[in-house]
Amino acid sequence: MRKYHLFVVILAVSLGNLWGQTEEPTEKEVITENLEEVIVTKKKASVQKSYFKPQNVVTISSDELLKAACCNLSESFETNPSIDVNFSDALTGTKQIRMLGLSSPYILISQENIPTVRGAAQAYGLTFTPGPWIESIQITKGAGSVVNGFESIAGQINTELYKPLTASSLFFNTYASVNGRYELNAHFNHRLNDKWSAGFYLHGNQRRLNTDMNDDGFLDMPRGEQLNSMARLQYTNAEKGWVGFLTLRYLNDTKLAGEIESSEQMKSTWTSTIDTQRFDATLKTGYIFPLRTYQSIGMQAAYSAHTQSSVFGPSNYSIDQESFYGTLLLNSIFSNTMNTFKTGVSLQYDRYDENVNTIDYQRIDRSTGLFFEYTYNDIETLSFVVGARLDTHNNLGTFITPRFNLRVTPWKGSAFRMAAGQGRRASSFFAENQPLFFSQRSIEIMQSSGAFYGLGPERATNYGLSFLQGFSLFSRQGDIAIDFYRTDFREQVVVDWETPGAIKFYNLEGKSYAENLQLELNYSFTDQFAMRSALKTYSVQTDYEIGRLDKPLTPSNRFFLNLDYRTKPNSKNQQWRTDLTYHFIGEQRLPENKRDGVGYRSPSYGLMNAQITKVFSEGFEVYLGGENLANFKQENPIVDAQNPFGPDFDASLIYAPIFGRMAYIGMRWRPEIK
Repeated sequence: MRKYHLFVVILAVSLGNLWGQTEEPTEKEVITENLEEVIVTKKKASVQKSYFKPQNVVTISSDELLKAACCNLSESFETNPSIDVNFSDALTGTKQIRMLGLSSPYILISQENIPTVRGAAQAYGLTFTPGPWIESIQITKGAGSVVNGFESIAGQINTELYKPLTASSLFFNTYASVNGRYELNAHFNHRLNDKWSAGFYLHGNQRRLNTDMNDDGFLDMPRGEQLNSMARLQYTNAEKGWVGFLTLRYLNDTKLAGEIESSEQMKSTWTSTIDTQRFDATLKTGYIFPLRTYQSIGMQAAYSAHTQSSVFGPSNYSIDQESFYGTLLLNSIFSNTMNTFKTGVSLQYDRYDENVNTIDYQRIDRSTGLFFEYTYNDIETLSFVVGARLDTHNNLGTFITPRFNLRVTPWKGSAFRMAAGQGRRASSFFAENQPLFFSQRSIEIMQSSGAFYGLGPERATNYGLSFLQGFSLFSRQGDIAIDFYRTDFREQVVVDWETPGAIKFYNLEGKSYAENLQLELNYSFTDQFAMRSALKTYSVQTDYEIGRLDKPLTPSNRFFLNLDYRTKPNSKNQQWRTDLTYHFIGEQRLPENKRDGVGYRSPSYGLMNAQITKVFSEGFEVYLGGENLANFKQENPIVDAQNPFGPDFDASLIYAPIFGRMAYIGMRWRPEIK
């Protein structure tokens, strides 16, 4: 538990009767009074909402991530209602996220404000950032800043990693689950001198156990292993105003899924192997003007090389992506600090080389952009952000991306927000829809004159309203939030699963939109017991060839509840922490298939997760948890599992867990903290 200490010094001067004294003191007499220090302690919320920012931003701290195992970024949103977590297929156990009813390709996902989960990384990239590396996560709903690019449509998710200067010098974390998953994390940070700090972060996981809880002959969870390493070098010169980061990362990830028998023993066995290697290098430098601390200039540069080689039964898919990103940014003010601006230039380069069943696809995306963003901030009453980008893209053309965010405080303890903006993106539809390879569906690209393998770009407008109201009930604090957002697509690559045995990609003709209404209530019953809850409804529809339909595998409504109880720490900072999270997932439409027929909607169901943590000291804790405690499982998750090479085989139509109840145990240790 993090504490902020407010030290209040109370000065008292006695002018009257002191202990019965009625005369003025002589020069030799001295009146003294001992003053005691008063400490006001307030617990910092693990999930924070701002009442003053123009954007609708939710910040998730590392304390919140400790409420669940959070083995990687894709599992870091289980206790937060702003993001929906879904299963992508019946074979890899991979979790995908959605915001405002739209999948992750429509969310700008960045790491320390550098876009990361893009293109080739869309399918599994969220699993490439270990949870113990994450210091905090910022979720921005709707139109966000233009500084990070033009690709954001539903919102932005930015992840901040631990810094060598401020993180624990040593940290160890182990994890083991009943489904055969084992993990180890080790962090080493060292302050080299008064300006330089270095850190090395190592993550490894593996799963060797064969699990088949539904007896369909297929692994419920893939076997495999991941080695993930990161080295960071930090430079801080407070006297001269310079700061800099150099980060190098390397990842090797392998997965083996499919039928339990190995392909070496049975040549006709349906198996899948997914081998991924990735290298990232980022450099960030910034300078704050000593005599004008409101003014700074910064530079970011990032390079990544991502290679994935995959076999899915009789199908093959590989992708090689090389990317470079750079931006130069100036922060300053107009006349005073209530009027600030950001301006700069950015560039993005992506080279794609894909192979789909022996057919090669190649393309290069290049873009250069100028951006400007003005912010007016009167904390008490009004703040707004107006921004725009001018980008030139070799495949998208030249275009302007406008964004606007407004915050008004109509009365004390409230915040009313409006947001509107546009986003554009180049669709990497093979990489983003890899579950299609877990089926025998034929791939049909209904080509036009588009630059993306015959298809056009994607463009959408997002706009919404939100209201946040804090309150006090029985001397306890809480808040109520109401959000409504709508996304209208002007151009879109439609992913059509509606024809049995085929998947079609074509340009949108007609309408496609996503609406989301969320009601949220948070309340602290005591200092030790708190609740968060949310009710969400969705309407996500697209005009397909056969007419307008709800987007498949998208729940029409959801309910979220999280209960957090922790005992008071004793003199040795020992305590118990208990967390219970409940998700209710509503009906989902499934496309026509041999198993479900036409017009099938999945049943509603609930998922319950819990974790209990014993804190032995500030530096050592052990946790025990369980997921899907009610043991709800999707029956017959794989269509025609008995005939995996037949035309009806499909392992992509997943709306619920297939493994069932799962328990895990873990340990966190910071040796230098006693």
